Amino acid sequence: MTGAYHDTTDRTSYDVVVIGGGAGGLNAALVLARARRTVAVVDAGEPRNAPSAHMHSFLSRDGVPPLTVLETGRAEIARYGAVLIDGRVDQVEAGEKGGYVVHLAGGAALRARHVVLATGLRDELPDIPGLRALWGNDVLFCPYCHGYEVRDQPLVVLGVHPASPGQALLLRQWSHDIVYVPHSLPLTDEDRERLDARGIKVAEGPVSTLLTKDGRLHAVELAGGRTLECAAVFLFPRMTPNDAAFDGLGCERDEQGWLVTDRAGRTTRPGLWAVGNVVDPRAQAVTAAGMGAAAAFALNHDLVDEEVERDLAAHRAAAGNPSGTPAPVS
Repeated sequence: MTGAYHDTTDRTSYDVVVIGGGAGGLNAALVLARARRTVAVVDAGEPRNAPSAHMHSFLSRDGVPPLTVLETGRAEIARYGAVLIDGRVDQVEAGEKGGYVVHLAGGAALRARHVVLATGLRDELPDIPGLRALWGNDVLFCPYCHGYEVRDQPLVVLGVHPASPGQALLLRQWSHDIVYVPHSLPLTDEDRERLDARGIKVAEGPVSTLLTKDGRLHAVELAGGRTLECAAVFLFPRMTPNDAAFDGLGCERDEQGWLVTDRAGRTTRPGLWAVGNVVDPRAQAVTAAGMGAAAAFALNHDLVDEEVERDLAAHRAAAGNPSGTPAPVS
């Protein structure tokens, strides 16, 4: 992704700093910039869906390359005065006079009244030769994103996560030719029965390597030498939120370690917001974009409330009535 839009001013203080320039972060920035807020988006240019050739299930953007969508979004936020800073955030800390200080790698710092975390998550993949090079193209996770493109073709599902059997059952909607390989997680008797009832074959693993032909997946090779020809491999990766920047701020997390937010994206720390995959691993790009918009609406209202209270206090002080006590009636 090119870094076409940069902050070329000396500004270091903003109403809002958005960390992460994916669909969620850019849509939050777009709404806030149109609300005439000063907004900076800090982005390292490494979107989770970069390996994928096309984005799907995003109304009006179905089939468009993910990077094209992000480039369009960058241009749109720039049109309304939001700025893009190519870089990484090391840490967010509370400011001495309120708000937050966003420390960038390299030593620079930005001050913000509010911060939106939209940094997504990391997909931790099993260590299988040939797998990582195919991730996002012939090795897939989301049936709703890619199932239609491999419909009615032979598919292999790797058992690497407790949710893997359910992933195979879901994929049965797109193909009748599915083989489940319990790679690192043995099947329970109940799961084996459910797969059998849906006509999903089981081939005992583990997988030793993924075989390619002309750069595309050709087959899965099992440890015993057996090969399973297939058009795609589906697996359920271990997902970890990219939220280290908020460490030390005391935000509440759930039992799985994900940041807790309300429906608008507020964390339990006032002025800190989180949207997209960093709080919801199920969120597709279109979902993340909606979360970004919802957070921006609520965030702007919170800023207006803060400003009304500030202006009201100044108005009362100027009138000689700082407490706001009603004047006695004569």
